[in-house]
Amino acid sequence: MELTSGILQGYYTPILTDIARHLGIHDADVNWFEAAQLMVSALAVPVLAKLGDMYGHRRVLLVSTLVTAAASWGVALAPDFWTFLAAWSFQGFYVVWLPLEIALVFSRVHQLPDGAARTRRAAGILVGALEFGVIAGALAAGALVEVFAGQLQLVLLVPALAVSACWFAIRFGVPESVERSGGRVDTRGFTLLAVGLLLITSGLTFMRLNGAGAWWPWVLVAAGIFVFVPFSRFELRQADPLVDIRMLRNPSMWPVQLTAGLFGVSVLGAQAPLSTFARTDPALHGYGLGLRAGQVSIIIGVYVLALLAGALLYPLVTRRFTPRWTLVGAAALVGVGYLLFLPFHSSLAETLANMAIAGIGSGALVAALPSAAAAAAPLNRTAMATGLTNTTKTVGGAFASAVFGIALLSHALAEAGAVPGDGQTAAPLAGYLTVWTICGVTGLAAAAALVLVPRLAFSDRAPAAVEPLPSGAH
Repeated sequence: MELTSGILQGYYTPILTDIARHLGIHDADVNWFEAAQLMVSALAVPVLAKLGDMYGHRRVLLVSTLVTAAASWGVALAPDFWTFLAAWSFQGFYVVWLPLEIALVFSRVHQLPDGAARTRRAAGILVGALEFGVIAGALAAGALVEVFAGQLQLVLLVPALAVSACWFAIRFGVPESVERSGGRVDTRGFTLLAVGLLLITSGLTFMRLNGAGAWWPWVLVAAGIFVFVPFSRFELRQADPLVDIRMLRNPSMWPVQLTAGLFGVSVLGAQAPLSTFARTDPALHGYGLGLRAGQVSIIIGVYVLALLAGALLYPLVTRRFTPRWTLVGAAALVGVGYLLFLPFHSSLAETLANMAIAGIGSGALVAALPSAAAAAAPLNRTAMATGLTNTTKTVGGAFASAVFGIALLSHALAEAGAVPGDGQTAAPLAGYLTVWTICGVTGLAAAAALVLVPRLAFSDRAPAAVEPLPSGAH
């Protein structure tokens, strides 16, 4: 499962420029692929995680994999931009895989004395498999796009085949969990959540199309944020909410969810800008690395190796330090790594060093956040809690993708420079500096939030951070 998830996350990144040229779109428009997919994920994950708690995590894995497989075939065979965008968006159902897997693991080990430590080790192994898949996917895409030059649809078939095979792996290799929360899906809560997220992303979209100076896109964004006030009040009144607000208020839980959202800005939103920056020709624009698709996969490979190292080191480091301080250090590494791009971005060596620093911290956070949320949640809310880390991370990435697209395009309008021979406009350096600054600041802000977590949170020697509420307590 996680090998396939890694392929989905790594395969497309080195060929985003080729996809943009194939579809005849601007470099900055690539961010809208990510923004659309991340928003679908943000809407789907809470519902799928809730259904996993209600009816079985394996069953929901099968459904989400079927949708992801169909979307992956759509990406490969899409005849035009809008079909590609729709298929790419629904491919985001894979985001629920890791939370459901962590819930499956936790359901089997929670009664053991070292259940939290076992969950952390399992999370490290799962994320290690994910990052190995990212490396394999990135290297394969970089090589295949050159071997099958001019036949991009053939190159895009590989992820579709991988996801299709994954369905059979779940069907015959993954046993079901035994705990069930019961209840029903909170459709009114989901409607409020969807309206809020869609208003915000619509506002960001119109802001990009009309410029940040237009007033009415800001009204849409503000209205979307306001919707979360009645959403929270409504969820607090429900006996079986889509999102357990009381659980989120816990001092061991809310910093984790906030960190996930801030972390999503860099780990999800910054991928496309990094790829297009690396492909930009310095001889024509005075910045960029001028790499081919195959060479971009080297950057992705180094970054993902650092992610792999961070994921595998996380359970080891927590033996010496508390999980809380391990999380704080990981978030700080992410912030420092991206801020180093501000003075150091003119060579491949500088780029690799920056990405290695950010990657180690990112890998630890990818492994740590779901297991930390599971340890802080009641047993019948584990999929909800772990799913929320992916939801908030996805929302952070979606907003970042939209904001980064605005930043890159607005600077491009001020410093337009056509690339001879392809008719495209490259985003200027000022846009990339904005992206890196935002990624660095959000990483440091996440580290500051995690300092507020109780000292022994997520540890086996700590008492349960969140007790299940008695029936009818809502």
